[in-house]
Amino acid sequence: MTTLTNWISPGTMQSLGWALLHFLWQGTALAALAAAAMVVFRKPAARYVIGIVALGLMLAAPVATFVSFSQVHVNSTEFVKSSPLAAAAWPIARGNTAASGTTPRVQIRSFDALPWLVEIWLLGVALFSLRSAGGFLLLERERRRQSAVVQDWVLEICYALQDQLGIRRLVQYCESTFLQAPAVIGWFRPIVFLPATALTGLSEEQLRVVIAHELAHIRRFDAFVNVFQVCVETLLFYHPAVWWLNRRIRAEREHCCDETAVALCGNAVEYARALTLMEEWRSAPVFAMAANRGPLSERVRHLLGMNASGDGVRKVGLAGSVLFLVTAAFAGNALFGIAYSKPTAYTGTGPIQVQGLLASATTQPQPVRQAAPAPAAKPSAAQNPQPAERPQPAEHAVSAQSYIDGMKSAGLNDLSADNLIALKVQGVTPEYVRAIHDLGFQPDADALVGLKVQGVTPEYIKELRSLGFKPDVDEIIGMKVQGVTADYVQGLKAVGIQANGDEIVGLKVQGVTPEYVRELRDAGLKVDADDVVGLKVQGVTAAYVKGLRDQGLNPSTDDVIGMRVQGVTPEYIRDIRALGLNPSADEIVGLKVQGVTPEYVKALQSAGFKPDVDEVMGAKVQGITPEFVDAARKHGFQNLTIDKLIQLKHLGILDSKGDI
Repeated sequence: MTTLTNWISPGTMQSLGWALLHFLWQGTALAALAAAAMVVFRKPAARYVIGIVALGLMLAAPVATFVSFSQVHVNSTEFVKSSPLAAAAWPIARGNTAASGTTPRVQIRSFDALPWLVEIWLLGVALFSLRSAGGFLLLERERRRQSAVVQDWVLEICYALQDQLGIRRLVQYCESTFLQAPAVIGWFRPIVFLPATALTGLSEEQLRVVIAHELAHIRRFDAFVNVFQVCVETLLFYHPAVWWLNRRIRAEREHCCDETAVALCGNAVEYARALTLMEEWRSAPVFAMAANRGPLSERVRHLLGMNASGDGVRKVGLAGSVLFLVTAAFAGNALFGIAYSKPTAYTGTGPIQVQGLLASATTQPQPVRQAAPAPAAKPSAAQNPQPAERPQPAEHAVSAQSYIDGMKSAGLNDLSADNLIALKVQGVTPEYVRAIHDLGFQPDADALVGLKVQGVTPEYIKELRSLGFKPDVDEIIGMKVQGVTADYVQGLKAVGIQANGDEIVGLKVQGVTPEYVRELRDAGLKVDADDVVGLKVQGVTAAYVKGLRDQGLNPSTDDVIGMRVQGVTPEYIRDIRALGLNPSADEIVGLKVQGVTPEYVKALQSAGFKPDVDEVMGAKVQGITPEFVDAARKHGFQNLTIDKLIQLKHLGILDSKGDI
């Protein structure tokens, strides 16, 4: 099990993995149906609705499949009934069931590659989510930074068109510098952005129809549908059919708004010219409803009534849709064959099987009563086998439920199906449970799975206890995850680090080794567990500590951390002391925090001052610069001290004359 899927139970993970795999054929089938329907219906509004419905079904299909796979206690007939797409992809199993009058047992196979598939999917969803969130944030930032109210004559056009379309919502109209074509941004309080290129490059008639196009988006609430599309793209990013369908939806949406704009303003030719101009300015974020969104040639042909798709193209489209649909059905049937073992007749008297958890549970057939033989013919032993030679149903039931009985004998009662599946998948045996219980722990099923996943053995726990630790289950798992071993703990103790379980984990996480601690102690630092973690986090090395000591300092652990945080180097201390200053460790940190450099001290000394450490920091804090000193002396001030300069600066005496 990989890292990202550790928090998912094995049963849930398997169901999710199978749902993602099944969506490969489900998405193809739904896209094929949508394509066929779009060929039949010619109007953009109908195609748009078909696309939205198909996209919603694409989102619902893996959810329904996940729920169906999660119900491991239902039989295959119930599973097929719960998913129409599954019924289409499992005709052979359903036909055998109907012919025999029996119900096939469900045998869900565990697929080792599913955890990796789920982890890759989770990573993809995370990346696309960050992409979407970043796009929305960038759009909002640019909206705030680069927009202004449009001119009055443009507002009059906008308000008139808004009234004609019957839009009663509050709509803002702004001039934009970060877009090159008109666009709508926002959901509940939409904003129509009109860039300077459109206001100056389009005629008034062209501008009217372009604005009408954007207002049509607002009236249709297209921004909300666009967000839904982005969410589906994020969750089902791995299927090309989702991206194809979203492109079709966006194209049909533009056709719908184009028709509304032309119907309102009545000049399709001028609008086509405006679209051609704006194509040259094309730059609009995917999260905005822009007037130049969509294929230009297709939109122009649609506006001018030039139908590019004849009967031949439509027939090819229908044939392709049928081909994809049939291919998807065969692929779904094959995938069900992988997910489920071959169905066998089930009479309703045995348990439903889950592969690897229960043994075979076929029902013992009842013996057939035979006619009594003739008195003269005495049956031989071979012709009349003894009943004792046949397996007994009671013995078979014990075999079928041995794993469950073993878990009960180990003290785990009332386990759910998910618990049993997770324990079995991870290889938790009754012997393992007893060994953990013998050590004084009473973990539940989830904790046992966690221990087993991380490779915790009873011997490992005994080793930790022999070192003086008394960890609980969570601490044991944490130590094992971080690779804490007995040798590591003994090595730390050998260099004087006495740490509890949490501290040991913290040391290991930060990469603290016994050698690192030994080097720090050799450099003169007396450290405990917390000190070592702080030093390691800040990147303090033994060489750094020795460099500080070579400059005459005897810093404590806190001093070293403080100097490292502020970027104090041995060279900085050497240069400061070469100028006659002798700061302590705290004063060095203060100088560095205030931005005092050796060059600044030299400038004060060149101006005739001999400041100490406090005066240098005070002068820097108050903004005393060499230029300020020169300005003060130009006014004839003599015998100036740092304190007097600070007073002049504080009172603004020189500032009022404009000399600084």
